[in-house]
Amino acid sequence: MIDAVALIADAGYAGIALTLDHHHLDPMEDGWVARAEALAHELHVRRLGCVIETGARFLLDPRRKHEPTLLTPNAEGRARRVAFLQRAIDIGNVLGAEAVSFWAGVPLPGVDRGEAGEWLLHGVAQVLDHAMRRGVTVALEPEPGMLVETLDDWALVQAHLPNLTLALDLGHCLVTQERNPAAAVYEFASHLGTVAIEDMRRGDHTHLPFGEGDMDIPACLDVLESIGFHRLVCVELSRESHRADQMIPQSLNWLRHCREEVTA
Repeated sequence: MIDAVALIADAGYAGIALTLDHHHLDPMEDGWVARAEALAHELHVRRLGCVIETGARFLLDPRRKHEPTLLTPNAEGRARRVAFLQRAIDIGNVLGAEAVSFWAGVPLPGVDRGEAGEWLLHGVAQVLDHAMRRGVTVALEPEPGMLVETLDDWALVQAHLPNLTLALDLGHCLVTQERNPAAAVYEFASHLGTVAIEDMRRGDHTHLPFGEGDMDIPACLDVLESIGFHRLVCVELSRESHRADQMIPQSLNWLRHCREEVTA
């Protein structure tokens, strides 16, 4: 993990988006406090900010992707997800993270969506209470295919839990085609806890390198500046980890110069 931090820092980024996982500060292993403190020191030395992400695929169950979730029919499973998110908040507190992001989950076959919604509100309330005690921002991310899929879905949850912030992945707006990504930034400006950016094609949930999809990246950057968003804007290209040495500097260089080409 320290090597990854070094690559990101040397490329000129302002921070990291850390997905807690088996090989990246496993929150369920003994010694997590010492590892978190060591990483906090490394980030401080390199003057890097941090966002915590919690979307590891098989961390809690090696046989079922993303399970258990806040929507799992088994109460013990839902409690395990809540405990994991609370531990992520504890790590965020140690690291001084700007936000801890999480998603709702997918209702399993046979689960009533109304009942799943009640489980979700109960779980998010527990997560939010823990975050407020730790002084950490938590942000719920609408994910294509999940119970909270769109920004309107997020707004329904936030209406019950006003202190909840939004983890906005701009590419997801193209996948669901609910809103123009730049317009979404402006509309939800006062609720943003963290923002992720990448390229995507309309209707296709594949995270693409910049320039390979349909995203108007310059317009998104313009509106983020116009609303005075000063938190990290995280580049989410998980499918490119096998060539991180190339994509880390290439992505930042693209972001730095994309608006120059529009102006020209």
